[in-house]
Amino acid sequence: MGLIGLPVEGCRRNTADCDKPSTLNRLLSTMLKRTALFSAHQELGARLIDFGGWEMPVQYTSIVEEHLAVRNAAGIFDISHMGEVTVNGAAAAAFLNFVLTNDVRRLAPGAGQYTLMCNAAGGVIDDLYDYRLSDEVYLLIVNASRTEADVAWLQSQAAKFPRRNELRLTDASHNYSAVAVQGPRVREFIADCLPGASISATRVGRVTDLKKNQIAGFQFEHGGVLVSRTGYTGEDGFEIVGGDEAIRRVWEIMLKIGRPFGIKPCGLGARDTLRTEVCYPLYGHELDENTTPIEAGLGFFVSLEKGDFSGRKILAEQKHKGVRKTLTAFKMTGRSAPPRPHYPLWVRGAKCGEVTSGTQSPSLKTGIGMGYVPPEWAKPGTDIEIEIRGRRATAVIVPKPIYRKTERP
Repeated sequence: MGLIGLPVEGCRRNTADCDKPSTLNRLLSTMLKRTALFSAHQELGARLIDFGGWEMPVQYTSIVEEHLAVRNAAGIFDISHMGEVTVNGAAAAAFLNFVLTNDVRRLAPGAGQYTLMCNAAGGVIDDLYDYRLSDEVYLLIVNASRTEADVAWLQSQAAKFPRRNELRLTDASHNYSAVAVQGPRVREFIADCLPGASISATRVGRVTDLKKNQIAGFQFEHGGVLVSRTGYTGEDGFEIVGGDEAIRRVWEIMLKIGRPFGIKPCGLGARDTLRTEVCYPLYGHELDENTTPIEAGLGFFVSLEKGDFSGRKILAEQKHKGVRKTLTAFKMTGRSAPPRPHYPLWVRGAKCGEVTSGTQSPSLKTGIGMGYVPPEWAKPGTDIEIEIRGRRATAVIVPKPIYRKTERP
C-alpha cells in the first residue's frame, strides 16, 4: 500500500520492453512478482515500479488526473498484491479476538471491520480488514509488504492457543487477485458489471444494496467473486476479490461499462495521494511495530472491554495515562515544495518529529501531510514548520481528515 523501492527508470512498460534496459532493470524484472493484471497494465502504458517486491503501476497518465477521476467520477486499482488469510473453525472467533484489537463478536456473517494486530508491547504488526464470511469462517485482507510477517506471527500465536485443534489458519494469497473500484459514480454502473443477487455472506438483491463494510459473494460468469463495500480513498466504492481469470474479466468489464461514467485505471501514486488527503494510515509510515494504535489516533478500533488480547496492557495504560507522541495532520500555509516523508518537523524553534506522509494535494492544491508530535503541540491551529531541502516552510496543524467532501474539486 506504500510506494516502496525505486521506479524503473526510463521505461513506461515492463522492463523487458525497453529498447536498452539497464542491468538493474533486467535484474528487477526477473526478481519482482507480478499480478494477474500485469499484461493489462502494460497494454495501458502504465509506468511500473518496485512496490514491496511487486512490479506495480504507479500511474497510467498522471497522478493528478487519476486522483481527480476518483474524487469526481470513478477509478479502478489493481490491489492483487494484498494478502488474504482465512481463519476458520469453532475457535476462529476466540482466536481472532486475542490477536486483533477490534471485537470480532460484533460481526454478523457478511460484515467486516477495520482492525489491527499488535505485539505484546502494543506496537502494530499490521492494520487490516477482518470479514466474517459465515459462522466459523473469517477472511483477513492484509498489507502486501506484511503478508509473510503476518502469517508467521499468526501461526506462532495459533500454535500456543489453547483451542488450537479447533482452528485452521491458511495463507490463501496465491489463490486470489483483487481490484478496488472507487468514486462517487461507481454505484451508477457496478450493478451492470456484477448483475444479480448475492449467493453468500450478506444477502442482497443487487451489489449496490451492500452497506459500508458489508461483504457478499456473487456469481460472475463461470465462477464467483467476493465484493465488499470498502476502500482506501475516502470515497464510496467496492473491493472485489476472486480468482485470476475472474479479476481479469472484472477489470475489462469495469473499464468498458464504466467509460461513460468517467472511470480511469489508477496507479499507486493516486492511491497514496487519496489516502493521505483523508488521513488513512500507511504501514511503514504512520504504523510500525514501535507505534501503537493509540498513538496513531486509532483508539476507536481498540476494544479494551472485550477481555485480554495481545498488547492490551500497554494500550489500556496509554488510554488512561496518555501518550508521548500523537499523529497529527497539517497543511502548508506558504509557498513551498511539497512535504515528503522524513522531512523534519519543527514547533517553536525546536525539532519535535518528522513527516510520516507528505504530498501535494491534487484536491486542495497545497502541500499536506501527517507526522507525530508531542501531544501538547497537536491541537488544530498550532503553527509548525516543515524543513524542506534545508529551509523551513510554514504549516499549520489541522483536524483530520484534511480533505472533506464539501471541498470536492
